[in-house]
This record gives sequence, structure tokens and C-alpha cells, in this order.
Amino acid sequence: MKPRFIAVLIAVCLPLSAQDLLNMKGTDRPDPLKNIGIDQKLDAQIPLDLPFRDDSGRDVKLGDYFGKRPVVLALVYYSCPMLCTQILNGMVSSLRVVSFNPGEEFDVVAVSFDAREKAPLALEKKQAMLKQYGRTGTDKGWHFLTGDLASIKALTDAVGFHYTFDVHTNQFAHASAIMVVTPEGKMSKYYYGIEYSPKDLRLGLIEAAENKIGTPVDQILLFCYHWDPSTGKYTPIAIGGLRIAAAATLLLIGGFFFINFRREARERASASK
Repeated sequence: MKPRFIAVLIAVCLPLSAQDLLNMKGTDRPDPLKNIGIDQKLDAQIPLDLPFRDDSGRDVKLGDYFGKRPVVLALVYYSCPMLCTQILNGMVSSLRVVSFNPGEEFDVVAVSFDAREKAPLALEKKQAMLKQYGRTGTDKGWHFLTGDLASIKALTDAVGFHYTFDVHTNQFAHASAIMVVTPEGKMSKYYYGIEYSPKDLRLGLIEAAENKIGTPVDQILLFCYHWDPSTGKYTPIAIGGLRIAAAATLLLIGGFFFINFRREARERASASK
């Protein structure tokens, strides 16, 4: 039996996901960023009857966290090696500045879109965020959920969150944002990126508490797909981001030295008069 025939036979017998792995560096590998993004479905009703599990492993309904207060919603996955932690860190940093307290004026609901993740990992991530937040007595306002694929898909579709799983890297490709939802469960505001203005977030919570719907915002998306373990290289988006960051750093350093040079020149000129 020739080796080529053996390879074909193996590919036919293996499930689709395993067949993909046989072509990890093939030219027909799909672009994981092609179909991902976040649509702003303002005023869309999210399905509150969806079943999930909280960070203690208890069965809950999404609607358990609605009805009284607006909700800051974060769609992430807890084992994400890159962007998801930055999303949560950015959310926490912004909320630390806002005077409102989780569990009183609003709730935080994080939902993993990785159906493989379970309550212990959700609890670990919740504890890390609570430690970073540092405001005692607010733990009842933080909810980190996991669920099955059907519930996850229904929620992500409702809010316009499009993501994909790449079997070649065992990672999810997705964009970054947090959302504010009204007490009735309607999408009120989207905040893109990994840093969120505390002033804007506070205003968004006030408007959502009154069941007001915000206006669309500019979509400056960041993608969680920067490192490709199968090739050992950064993706073009990451390289571009690194180049932009490096250029910005150089401009800042150059500007700092230029300003100081001008200041010293003026001081020398004044001293010589």
C-alpha cells in the first residue's frame, strides 16, 4: 500500500475536525477572521429563559440576573490566552472609577462562549476579577456563567457576537467589546476595544436603568487571534498592532525629548540675557 493511499484512507476514516488537523499548513486553510465581528443589535431582546450554570455549578436562567438593574455583559472565554483577560481587566478598571456598586445599581454578567468550560474555571476567573476590583461587599453583583452550545449560540446570535473556533490552534477567534443591557434584557449600548471610558460607561448604565437605548458607536475592533502556534508566528494583524504600538512609543519618546530640548533652550536663552 502506497503512503499516499494510506493518508487518503486515514482522512476518510477520521472525523471532520481530525481531517482538518491533517492539513494544518495547507493552502486551503480558512481565514479564521473572515466571519467574526460584533453587530450592534440595539434594542434587541436577549432570550432570558436560556439555561446556564453559575460559578458555583448551580443551574440558573439568564433572566435571574435581570428585572431589577441594568447589566454589564461580557462575552469571553475564561481560558483565553490573550484578549479576554484584557477585556475583563478593562471592564474592572473602568468600574473601579464608577461610583455605582455591582449588586446595587447594576450587575456584571460574564458568559463563556466555550462550551467546554465549567464552573471551577468560572469561579477562578471571578475571584481574580473581584480581587482586582477590590471593593468589598459587591461579590453578589458579579456572575460568571458557563453553558452548553445551544444556550451560548442563542445568546451570541441575539447580541450580534460572531466568533469561530480554529482547530489548528485550539483557540477561538473573536472581537472585543462589553455591552450594557437594560433591566428588561434589551441591548442598550456597545463599548468596543479593551479600555472603556468610566464616564461613558456610567452614562450608559444610567440610560439603561431608564430602559433607554443608546446610539451606534464606531467599531474599532480588536481580534483575539494574535499568535499562531501551528506556525510559531504572529498573524499580520498582531504584527501591524505591534508596529503601530512601537511607532506610537517612539513618537511619545521623541515628543518628550523635543519638548524638554525646547524648554532647556528657552531657559538658556533667558539666562543669557
